[in-house]
Amino acid sequence: MSGDAVKTGVIVVDLQGDFTELRNGSLAVGGTDEAYVRAIQEETKRLMESGLPVFATQDWHPANHASFFTSHQGRKAFDTILLHGKDQVLWPPHCVQNTPGAEILLDRKLFKAVVRKGVDLACDSYSGFRDDGGRETEMDALLKKERIRRIILYGLATDYCVRATALDAAKRGYRVILVRSLCRGVAPETTRKVLEEMRAEGILVMEKLGLEGIKDV
Repeated sequence: MSGDAVKTGVIVVDLQGDFTELRNGSLAVGGTDEAYVRAIQEETKRLMESGLPVFATQDWHPANHASFFTSHQGRKAFDTILLHGKDQVLWPPHCVQNTPGAEILLDRKLFKAVVRKGVDLACDSYSGFRDDGGRETEMDALLKKERIRRIILYGLATDYCVRATALDAAKRGYRVILVRSLCRGVAPETTRKVLEEMRAEGILVMEKLGLEGIKDV
């Protein structure tokens, strides 16, 4: 594994309190109970102990973020508006900076770095690489510093931030392996379509991950 560890890294997407049923989050995704979080913890630890550098993304919104319905008078949760020329779903406030809902529910010692996103008041950010306004995070630079060209990716939610992060990674030339059993989606239909989209873009979707053979895929 030592030679492969230089080239392969792990990204855990948004495993935060507000996205889980475990914490009764404001945007809890179905199937994110204690067993799910424990499975993520165990698999992430296994990958880290095998020598792979692990990175996390973390939604980190200002309290009056533009994607919150509470920031738009007369609007309600899940309305869609036009924001900067693009359709924007208005979400319940979630992952507000320095609140329990923004907390990553894994041991921070597992991570080489935590990349925060959604910090710009005016722009939403599903991808761990950039926000909807085009502002880059440090993710790409961190991966290049580690000489990573292959990414194992999982987390929340399949049809939103996992999708955006995986597709952005693929566009940047990374070989992406999505671990489906370690992801949860918001809705079955959009999750199914997103998995098809990712496969069409060359992303390898695996039900489970075995360390054996990673360097061959």
